Parts: sequence; C-alpha cells; structure tokens
Amino acid sequence: MPESKSKFLIPAIGAATVAASGIAAYFFLFKGPSGDSSGAIASARVVPDDAFVATYITTDPQAWSKLEQFGTPEAQKLVSKSLEDFNKQTLADSNISYEKDLKPWIGGIMVALLPSNPVQPTQSTPQAKQEPNVLMVVGIKDKVSALDLANRLKSQKDVKTQEIDYKGEKITETTGQGKPTYSAIVSNNNYLVFSQNQKAVEQAIDTVKGEPSFASKKGASDILSKGVNVQNPVAQIYVPDYANMFEQLAKNDPANQIAPQTLAQLKQVKSMVAGVGIDNDGVRMKAVANIDPQLVKYQYEPSSSKVISQFPASTLALVSGQGISRWWKALTEESKNYPELNQALQQARLQLQVLSIDLDKDIFGWMDGEFGFAAIPSNQGVLASLGFGGALVFDTTDRKTAEATFAKIDNLIKTQNVTVAQRKIGDKDITEWQIPNQGGLLAHGWLDQDTAFVALGSPIADTLVAVGAQPLDASDSFKTITNSLQKPNGGYLYVDMEKTMPVINKFANAAQPISPDTSAILNSIRGLGVTATNPDASTTQMEMLLSLKPKQ
Repeated sequence: MPESKSKFLIPAIGAATVAASGIAAYFFLFKGPSGDSSGAIASARVVPDDAFVATYITTDPQAWSKLEQFGTPEAQKLVSKSLEDFNKQTLADSNISYEKDLKPWIGGIMVALLPSNPVQPTQSTPQAKQEPNVLMVVGIKDKVSALDLANRLKSQKDVKTQEIDYKGEKITETTGQGKPTYSAIVSNNNYLVFSQNQKAVEQAIDTVKGEPSFASKKGASDILSKGVNVQNPVAQIYVPDYANMFEQLAKNDPANQIAPQTLAQLKQVKSMVAGVGIDNDGVRMKAVANIDPQLVKYQYEPSSSKVISQFPASTLALVSGQGISRWWKALTEESKNYPELNQALQQARLQLQVLSIDLDKDIFGWMDGEFGFAAIPSNQGVLASLGFGGALVFDTTDRKTAEATFAKIDNLIKTQNVTVAQRKIGDKDITEWQIPNQGGLLAHGWLDQDTAFVALGSPIADTLVAVGAQPLDASDSFKTITNSLQKPNGGYLYVDMEKTMPVINKFANAAQPISPDTSAILNSIRGLGVTATNPDASTTQMEMLLSLKPKQ
C-alpha cells in the first residue's frame, strides 16, 4: 500500500470516530455489524451507485487466525513485526492502538472508488491527473468502544473538528497534521462513512436516505449476492462494469487514455467478482467473470492435462493448456483491430517466407492438442551455469507437418556453424543441435506417435525420455499444490517454490543476495497453482492457490 494511502486509511478510522459522539442517544443498540464476510451487501447499501469498484475486507478474527497455522518461525516473526511496525507508523500521530482502540469496535470495511470531482481546466491550469474519490464504510460493531475512543480523540490538541449540517445529518470535518477528512455516522449508527472528499460523504448520506446504492446497481446486485465460493473469506472485490472501471480510471489521467480497440477488448468482460480466503492449503483466490460470448474470439476447450505426465517430478515450474493453434487464430483475427500488432505479424510472416516457412501453418498450425512448457533443473553441459533448462511438449494430430517444420529448421541451423546430429536415448531417435566445445544446445524428437518435444539443453531431452515411473502429476508436490483446484480446467500454471529456491538464490547471490526477510517469506511458501475454466459460454472462472507450509 502506498505510504500516502496508509497514512490516510487507518488514522482516518480513528480520527473520524470523533463523529461517534452523536450516538450516545442510541446506547440501547450496543451491537452493530459483526465484521464477517456476510456484511458486504449491507455495506454496499451505503455506497453510492456511481462507485465503479468496491472491496470488502472482513475484520472477523476467526477468518484471519487461519494464517497462524502456516509459516516457518522466521516468517511468523517477520509478519508479526511488520504488523507491529505498520501500526506504529500509521497510528503514531493519533496516539492510538489498533488492538486496544480500533479492533474492539470496527466491523467489516468496504472501500469504494467513486468518480473524481470534475474540474474544468483553464489556460493557466490545464487538466492534470486526478485521483478517484475513496469512500470508506466501516461497520460499528460496538458503539460503546467507538464512543470511548471518540471522546479521547476530541481531547487531543492536534486534532480540530467542526460539524457541517447536510440535509439534517452531521458531517464532521477532522483536521490533524494532513488533509482534512470528512465523516458521518449513518444507518441507525451502524456505519461510519468517511473520505478526504466531502462530496463523497454527502453522496453516502443521500444513498442511505433513498438514492440508488451500489447494492441495487445493475450488475452489482448479482455479483454481491452470488459472490465466490472460498472458505474463510477475508476480502472480496466487486466490479459491476469491467470496461467502465478502466474508463473511469483513465479519465483521471489525461495522458493515459484507453484506445478504442483496447476498450472494445475490455468489453468482452461484463462484470467480475473475486474473493480471497484462507483454508487448510493456504491462501486461495477465486475470480468469476461474466463475459460476452459474442465478443470473445477464443473458444474455450477443457484440457485433460495428460501432457503433465510427460514431465519429470523434479519440474520447477510449468504452464500447460490446450490448442495453441486456436489461440493463434484468435490472435490473428484480433490483430486486424490493432494496426501495430497486425504490422508486426505481417513482418514476421514475410521474414519467415524468405526461409520457406509459413508462420501460420508450419509453426502454429499443427499445435492443435495439449501443450506444456516447463523449467527443469539440470547442472550438465551448457546448463551448468544456469542450473535449469526448458522443455516444450506438444500433442498434435498433424505429425507430418510438424516433422516437415523441424526438418526445415534443422537445415537452416546447419548453415550457422551448428552441428545437427542424430542420437539415441533408449529407443527414441533424437535430433540434437551441437555447438563446438559446448555440447548440445537443443534437442527435439517424439515421445510417442502424437507427442513432439523440444528441449533447451540436451540433458533435458534425456530427462524427458526417462520420466518413466516418476512423472510430475504423480509427485507429492504437484498433487498438494493442484489437487484442490477446480476440474475440469483449461490447464495449469504451477510453481514448486521449494525446488525453485536454489535457482533463485543462485542468481540472487551473483547479483545481490536476497534479504533475510524476503528469504523467510519465500521459504514459507510451498508453491503456486493457478487454473481457469469456462462452466458455460458466459462465464469464466479463475482460481489461484498460494500453497503455504504448515506451521513448524
């Protein structure tokens, strides 16, 4: 979080509770919103309908306490220290403690972005970049604790307050050492709303009095009610009009406008909702996007993920999927709307035509099945200095074209002082590019009748052919990181952090060693798994798991 934001958000919660002195008449209602994930819809009823994105953060201790079951001792100490330092830095000017003064009464927090106030540029003051208005809606779950803090804050010498009447409601302007904040207690004293913009607070009051709210907004009501299915949700993000969000953000920066072609692409997504939760495997994020099937060029097809069995258990990272040829066809179709991209593709086609290679047919046309790209550890030959090599595996229904393409490329390589030789790995015939005095640079061949591979670093070819009884999909790491992800799906992004750390440390030590704090966090991560699926033509779902090591 940028420093300017952090110095606004948390201190403002405390400073704004000065307005809570007006709740004394309501002491018979001691309890308000609890702060758990169910409070998102209620909070959204306080947010004006012109908000283009809203985030709800739960303050329920039980949800956040799930994090305590993960991490190395070093990582846990680091997180505790970071939270302590954050509280000290952000609350120092207010002389308050989050644990003692804020935590007892703060319910769930909704942060909404509203369009910035229009400013007419003049000749002497041209239009400058503007930030969207930030409105925070904080549930008051314990009014007595909130009032106690408000009374203490009012007595502070460096805090000045004045009350502004707005349609019979009180808006409190609180001025400390920075910009003033504006706050009000609304909805039967259950919510504190505040912002650095007075108009945003006025809009919230209008909303409570009957003006349209974010909860009733077209697109928003749907995603608020459905949400996403994550255990112990701690944060949720709601975007009711995906393209409009980017338009609103672009309006704030005249120098960074969205091209019409880009906006047309953004309109493929109608709305989006995402949630972050903490479960027994780690931190999980799910996002659900409502898409326009008429605008989407690429037609989703689920992957069986059988290609993963072609990679070894030692794999560091992997990207797998289905149908590169269809991706390429969608890209070339889309490029017609982007002159620069279209020009680049045309130049690539012309350059390859000189070499008698058809970019569309010879390179991408035969890649119609599953594919996998992976980083695999190796300390042999040309890979000794890197510590890993790469592997590309393709399933195809057009082996004839694939073999013809490999033959063309081999003949071109022979003219570049590179030896193209044949060798056997078990019962497989492999073609290898060899550089004098350095060994094999690249190898390619067939793992079975329909599966081609390209290995960057000839030792990787030996590893692929010898996978045998130790394939990646049977490894404990892969199963732990990906087994809980949604199935069927379009493929995986997979990273085994434990196996990758030695490579990261190797490169870091050669440049600048990783700090102990960063190392502690990375060492507490088991791995990363990401996948996506389309349950129907109008819906795309993405799921990501940051798999964490159990507490030691």
